[in-house]
Amino acid sequence: MGERFVVVPVDGGAGVVGDREPSDAVVSDPAPDTGGSAGGGRAAAEEIEEGEDSVFEPQDPNTVVPILEYNREPNKYGDGVPKENSPFINNTENDKGNSYDGTNMALFEEEMESNPMVSSLLNKLANYTNLTQGAQEHEEADEDEGSKKKAVKSPQMGTFMGVYLPCLQNILGVILFLRLTWIVGTAGILESLAIVCLCCSCTMLTAISMSAIATNGVVPAGGSYYMISRSLGPEFGGAVGLCFYLGTTFAGSMYILGTIEILLTYIVPKAAIFVAEKKEDELNALLNNMRVYGTCCLALMSVVVFVGVKYVNKLALVFLACVILSIFSIYAGVIKTIFEPPDFPVCMLGNRTLQNLNFDKCLKTDFLDNMTVTTKLWSLFCDGPELNATCNEYFDNNNVTMVQGIPGLTSGVISANMWSVYGPLGMMVENNELSSLGGSDSAQDIYMPYVINDITTFFTLLVGIYFPSVTGIMAGSNRSGDLRDAQKSIPIGTILAIATTSFIYVTCVVLFGASIEGVLLRDKFGDSVKGNLVIGTLSWPSPWVIVIGSFFSCCGAGLQSLTGAPRLLQAIARDGIVPFLQVFGHGKANGEPTWALLLTGGICEIGILIASLDAVAPILSMFFLMCYLFVNLACAVQTLLRTPNWRPRFKYYHWALSFLGMSLCLALMFICSWYYAIVAMAIAGCIYKYIEYRGAEKEWGDGIRGLSLNAARYALIRLEEAPPHTKNWRPQVLVLLNVDSDQAVKHPRLLSLTTQLKAGKGLTIVGNVLEGTYLTKDAEAKRAEQNIKSSMSAERTKGFCHVVVSSNLRDGMSHLIQSAGLGGMKHNTVLMAWPGAWRQSNDPQSWKNFIETVRESTAAHHALLVAKNVDSFPTNQDRLGEGTIDVWWVVHDGGMLMLLPFLLRQHKVWRKCKMRIFTVAQMDDNSIQMKKDLQMFLYHLRLDAEVEVVEMHDNDISAFTYEKTLMMEQRSQMLKQMQLSRTEREREAQLIHDRNTASHATINDKAETGPDRVHMTWTKDKLFAERNRNRECNANVAVRDLFNMKPHFSLCAWPHRTDAHMNTNTCPSKTDLTIKCVDFITCVPVHLQVHLKE
Repeated sequence: MGERFVVVPVDGGAGVVGDREPSDAVVSDPAPDTGGSAGGGRAAAEEIEEGEDSVFEPQDPNTVVPILEYNREPNKYGDGVPKENSPFINNTENDKGNSYDGTNMALFEEEMESNPMVSSLLNKLANYTNLTQGAQEHEEADEDEGSKKKAVKSPQMGTFMGVYLPCLQNILGVILFLRLTWIVGTAGILESLAIVCLCCSCTMLTAISMSAIATNGVVPAGGSYYMISRSLGPEFGGAVGLCFYLGTTFAGSMYILGTIEILLTYIVPKAAIFVAEKKEDELNALLNNMRVYGTCCLALMSVVVFVGVKYVNKLALVFLACVILSIFSIYAGVIKTIFEPPDFPVCMLGNRTLQNLNFDKCLKTDFLDNMTVTTKLWSLFCDGPELNATCNEYFDNNNVTMVQGIPGLTSGVISANMWSVYGPLGMMVENNELSSLGGSDSAQDIYMPYVINDITTFFTLLVGIYFPSVTGIMAGSNRSGDLRDAQKSIPIGTILAIATTSFIYVTCVVLFGASIEGVLLRDKFGDSVKGNLVIGTLSWPSPWVIVIGSFFSCCGAGLQSLTGAPRLLQAIARDGIVPFLQVFGHGKANGEPTWALLLTGGICEIGILIASLDAVAPILSMFFLMCYLFVNLACAVQTLLRTPNWRPRFKYYHWALSFLGMSLCLALMFICSWYYAIVAMAIAGCIYKYIEYRGAEKEWGDGIRGLSLNAARYALIRLEEAPPHTKNWRPQVLVLLNVDSDQAVKHPRLLSLTTQLKAGKGLTIVGNVLEGTYLTKDAEAKRAEQNIKSSMSAERTKGFCHVVVSSNLRDGMSHLIQSAGLGGMKHNTVLMAWPGAWRQSNDPQSWKNFIETVRESTAAHHALLVAKNVDSFPTNQDRLGEGTIDVWWVVHDGGMLMLLPFLLRQHKVWRKCKMRIFTVAQMDDNSIQMKKDLQMFLYHLRLDAEVEVVEMHDNDISAFTYEKTLMMEQRSQMLKQMQLSRTEREREAQLIHDRNTASHATINDKAETGPDRVHMTWTKDKLFAERNRNRECNANVAVRDLFNMKPHFSLCAWPHRTDAHMNTNTCPSKTDLTIKCVDFITCVPVHLQVHLKE
């Protein structure tokens, strides 16, 4: 079979390779003897192979175009179907260089059609397997270890063998054989039908969503985990994948417990290690036996799986045959009851059901040899075998009767089994249609051989116990790599399997209720029919058909779980999204997940130690329901977002169906067990947050990212509809950051301040401007952006980075201030560092850019924050002890400056610092009243701060605010008009400064003879104390002491609104930059200082 078609290039023209699916024909390289043009063809073919949508664009007119050429050389790339890179598949380094001599058997379907249908079917049955794709490849690696691998066979499984039968085998299982009759007897036919319809509707809706996802591209091994993770992202995929893994593991526990229950209760009851001496100890003895035998069975199954799944594979047909034969025997037995009901009498004492284990005859006394003798039943209720022995009062007052356990389909018993009979733990199974006289003693009844409830029964409990019987719908999607046409087989096979099993369950509910007596239905372990399996009493030709069939079915399902669960964990571990699970991605040389198998066995042992099938079933129901919930969510999200990549071949789906399935899954979780549901959701939530913060970054094109984009677009449009309210105001910061010549961040502490100011809330945009053109600075811009992002990550600054390349820095800053942000998410505050070494710089452009930035921020109505000595600011790792944050509140700006220290104190760096508010008052003002008003203002703002009022004379205020600013502005204009040289301008500026200083000194000298004009007012008592101080302390000293309080660092802030007394056109001017920071306070409306105690 060495003949094939290959792509080789020929001269002339241009060609386009059309759009195709990722798994379509892979173009292989031509034979070596195709000459020089073959090399170009090989390169082109490899390029086409790598891409999903490839376009062949010739670079020059002489470029060759590939066409198909017939070649007889063996195809060293196999059948043309690329092997999916999946964690389930054993992709070793040696595989990359191996050659496979396989052929695509789909080309020879004509030959297969000529074969007889019977032989083809028998051949497929002989090769039937219920294992996943990855397990089979590991099996092949086992057989071919150390030798050349066999030819890889192309996928040949169809819908029936590849999807329908595996799903049927996985769905029908232990609950059908061991608990369905009990559920029907307890819940009644109507409520049992409601339970079945509820659960089957959930799985049918999930199957529809799963079919849509599975047909939207290739689904390799991994099944539901792959679908969810690639549709909803690694966080959801990892969380739900681990929940699905836990569900599959606990399913293994449930199947093993079912196996042991069948073994010890119905096959070899004498094999029990723990035997109860008293009736009340029977339940504990049964649980202990389940634990011991369950642990041994788990160890044995784990060894079988570890040795090789090929042995499990060889028994797959046996397990399948057991399930099918058991189902047929049930229907055959029901039909037989119409003509000849089986003889399984149930002994009743009054209306109470008796355990028919320790007596042969359902009689109190018997007549033998003309003598009345007591029976074994008598000795169970009386002190001795004598006729005059003291007996139980209820035993004396009621007669013993026998009812037929299987009255038959036409007996009319269906009317009595229509309604539910729930009861507490220890309630006796009774037939209310029979007469009963009083005289019972509840304290003594527990020691009598009555059939009682071993658990408290209610509707929601039965839902949780029944739901595992409808799971297993993922068997088809797990085997997609083995299917000839997965996109056709998965939907048809899965939906048909669910429809078939739903029909089986519905008919079984009705037939059980119509054929079996109610007291026998409620007898969970068949104690009233000599320990027979209840469903076995109905089967034909023998109860042993069901007993043996259910035993092997549970064994096979347990092996299936122990085979699939470790591979699912291995798939999650090899994806690398959960770091602490990476060790479970390793295994044997052939890829068998050894470590994952050990963990699976350990978790499975937890379920076995619970030892109760009824307690384990709701646990795995939670995990499966959560998995199905997210499958429906994935389909609904993809459909509603209408992403271009969402093109499933399965068309019979709708987002409403997916949403209904998701809601039904969520409702069933809380119906089954609300506390288990909360625990399962908490586990998934913890895993989700762990992957989000610590997991590996994966980009799978998931739907959650698309949902985030749509939600962001919707939110931005809503923000544009109305301006933000004052209550919702918070600083949305644009941080103007500088980088050095190596594109490294100059002031990383500016990012620390941003983090401390924002505490992760609101919008943060970190902007930077590079001087030049974008064509020449492209690489530098990307490097600067990368460095800024690294610094943001190091400083834990949550926000966006925006690097702009402009012809000059001034225009770049202007562009950032004008255009940064999007829609309603725009900045309202600009944060920048004070220009350093601007006095020593020969280039005046540094402080000119700063001034223009201040003016443009004011023009844009943005608040401006300028951090001086920013490199001295604390880092995020620092913890400031006792210190103060001083706010000089010169202009009432609506409370913005009050908000800044409050926001800083929310961060753990500043949490222990105190806040002080300084305000300036004239001598004629009522300082005490001003302080009270300011304290009341802070109270209404809900801010905790100390208030201090500084009293100053009008001349001082005028000198420090108006005069100096206006005079310096006038001097600057005069210097410009004089057109002096640089040296003369510096000399003139120095003279102006000296004269101004002298004028202030004259004012202060004149004030020495007057009253004290500067006060620090805290309280009324302190005010009087200040006025009674020594008159020798003059106002000049007080002013100088006040402003000589040097902070460690300072933050100057301009609000976007200005006071009527402030002239924004003159504050600050470029000459004002020569003023010290203390004088700078007088120029700007607000100022904030930080003082740290030594």
